[in-house]
Parts: sequence; structure tokens; C-alpha cells
Amino acid sequence: MKKRMLLLLLLPLIVITLPKHSYAAGNLQSLIDGTKEGGVIHLENKTYEGNIVIDKTIDIIGKKGTVIKGDRTGNVISIRAPHVTIKNLTVTHSSLNRNSPEEFAAIKVYTDYNVIDSVAINHFFHGIYLSQAHHNTITNAHITGQGKGIIAKQGNGLHIYYSNDNTLKNNMVEGTRDGMFFDYANGNQIINNQISETRYGLHYMYSDNNYFEGNTFTFNTGGAAIMHSRGIQLENNEFIFNYGHKSFGLLLLSASDTLIEENTFFLNQRGLYIDQATDTIIKNNRILKNQIGIELWASSNNQLFTLNEIEENTIPAVTLGGQGSSNQWSDQGKGNYWGKTFPVLDLNQDGIGDQPVSYQSSLYELIEDQELTYLFLKSPAISIYEKMNQMFNHDKTMFKDPSPIVKNGGSHARKMLFVLAAAAIIAIIFIKGRHQLCIIFGRNGRKT
Repeated sequence: MKKRMLLLLLLPLIVITLPKHSYAAGNLQSLIDGTKEGGVIHLENKTYEGNIVIDKTIDIIGKKGTVIKGDRTGNVISIRAPHVTIKNLTVTHSSLNRNSPEEFAAIKVYTDYNVIDSVAINHFFHGIYLSQAHHNTITNAHITGQGKGIIAKQGNGLHIYYSNDNTLKNNMVEGTRDGMFFDYANGNQIINNQISETRYGLHYMYSDNNYFEGNTFTFNTGGAAIMHSRGIQLENNEFIFNYGHKSFGLLLLSASDTLIEENTFFLNQRGLYIDQATDTIIKNNRILKNQIGIELWASSNNQLFTLNEIEENTIPAVTLGGQGSSNQWSDQGKGNYWGKTFPVLDLNQDGIGDQPVSYQSSLYELIEDQELTYLFLKSPAISIYEKMNQMFNHDKTMFKDPSPIVKNGGSHARKMLFVLAAAAIIAIIFIKGRHQLCIIFGRNGRKT
């Protein structure tokens, strides 16, 4: 009897001290409603019915095989409380309705300081949508759209609307309309994401002071489009094989105060496409093997190109729409490295070419008048067109780098001197004949 009384006295204490964990059973929305503020819900490896609304601070933790499946009529998960964590689950089947004033998503966040980690998302309009939501973290999400064939019928992988100071890290987005779309969203950090097979990997509108580092944009129509925004920093990103009619690695349109540093632009239709942009610093980038390395429109001013490696592009750089003002191809006596495209001498071995590098072309006329020209830049007909215009002096200077960089300047200069010396000897042979060489150098190569 005493043992039973002791157990009855201890039972309330045991209940109070138990951790706030709830375990999966029955309807998921009922489970959420029945969980106390600050509680944790552990889900099983099964499919749960959406659509659910989270209106309290809780954690929902899944495991391999956990799926939350919507009914196709709204958001699968709506987060309407702060400090919510969602982790380790698959979210699928949001509404695809484009005519509703509500833009539906697999996960839609309306609040601050939430964490979404290690979720897989498919069959949605938007993948994860932040709506006036700040200081959130989205990591390790794998968002798979329906592919390029129906891009116009779907939304974006990560949609950030009027949302500031969020972190998007280590996510993978493929086959959506835009991989990441920012609209009036400031101060966000976007790090180590992989975006492929979208319209624009990154699409930016009226969003300022955002930081991008370590992201990879591949096989998109456009790698990244930064429009009507200022104070953007892009460092150590890769824009690779964004190819097709009107494609580009990075587009700047009506953007200002942009820093583009240590990025790679490789095998794009256009590496950098700059229009109506001001005060851009393009520094230490690798712009390699693109059809057009840099397309710079005259509407853009105060562009600074320095310490970039611009090499093996079909056209290194082209200026369109007239001649822009105040664009510079060097800074503090250091220009850009042009490689084999424009070999230069460095006789004093200071790493700077002894002569400026400039490029003349007449292709700007074709490109301005016929956009389809981009598709034929490697055609032999283009080379013939260029040579014909050179004969009639129809070329225009596309750029002039006053201080081109020379890598391994001493050895390169010696090679150039050797080539020039060999050319001089061959010229003497043809002009003076072998007898003159013998007079100058002697039969055994010694001067007599």
C-alpha cells in the first residue's frame, strides 16, 4: 500500500520533468495543435497528410522516408510562428494555381528566426517562399522542379519577398523557373548553393546589399540576373555553361555599386553582360572560353576591370550602343591578363606589358542589328566578315588596356626575343642570302 501511495505522489513530478517531446500518431495537424510551445515532434518514416499550419514555436524532425504530402489546394506547410525548426523530411504537392492572390509553396514562411534544414521538395509551385520573413536559415534543401519544358507553368525554387537578413546555404535547386528569386530583399547571405537547369539561376529585383559566395550556376538560360539593385557582392562563384540564344553567365541591368571578384565565367554564351550599370568593380575573375567574354553596353559607366584573366574567348570583349564613358581597363597601373589572345612583351620584367592591348572589331554592328549573330560567332563567315571590314577601316576599338598583365614576364619576354631574333635571321636569309650571314657571323657562327 505504501509503495502505491509513493508512486501516486511521484507521478505528477515525473510528468512535469519529462522532456517536451511528442511522437507521431494520428493526424499531423492535430499533433501540432496538441504540442506545447517549445515542444519537439518526431515523425516516423511514413507519409503524413498536409496542409498544415504551424502557429507555435516547435520543432518538427523527420527521418529517412518521412513525407508531408499536400492536397494540392494551398501551401503544404505554412509557418506562422517564429523560431520554428523543420528538419529531415520530404515536402510535396502544393497547389499549382497561378490565378490565386496567394502564391503557394511547399513551405511558406511568414515569420522570423526559423530554420529549415535537410528537406527535399518536389511537385510544387514555389519551393520555399519567405514572405516578409527575416533572419531565417535555409540549409541543405534539395528542390526539384518539373524541368525546362514547363518552366512558365511553375514558380521558383527559393523565393525571397520583402525578406531581409536571411541565410541560404548548401541548397540544391534544379528544373524550376528561377532557382533563387529576390524581390525587395536586403542583407541576405547566399553561400555554396548549386543551381541548374532553370531560366535564371539567380534573379534579382530591387534588392540591396546582398552577399553571394561559393555558388555554382550551370546549364541555365542565364546564370544570374541582377536588376535594379545596389551594393551586391559576388565572390568565388562559378558560372559555367549557361548557354543558348541570349544566354549569359552574369547580367547586370540597372545595377550599381556591384563588386564581382574571384568568380569563374566558363563556356557561357556571354560571360558578363553589362547594361545600364554604374560603379562596378570587376576584379580577379577568370573569364574563359565564352563566346563573348564581356559584352559592355555604352549605357554603362564607371566599370573598372582589373587583374582579370580574360582568355580564349571567341570575342574577348565587345562594346555596343556607342562608346561608354569612364570605363577603365586597369587600376593603379594593373590591367588584365589576356593570355595568348594578345601576347605582349615585358622587357623590364615588372609583370606589366610594355605596350597597351587594344582590340578592334566590326562585329558590334552585326550584334546590335541581328541578335542571331550570337549563334554564329564561331562560323568561318564571321572571320571573313571581320577581315573584309578591316580592309575598309570599318573597325571600332572595343577596349584598350593600358597596362596588360604578363604572367612569368621574364621567360615570356625571352621567348618573344628569341622569336624576333629567329624572324630577323630568316628575313636576312631571304633578303641578303646565306653569303651575307657568313660575312656577319663567320662560317662557324663567330663574327669575323
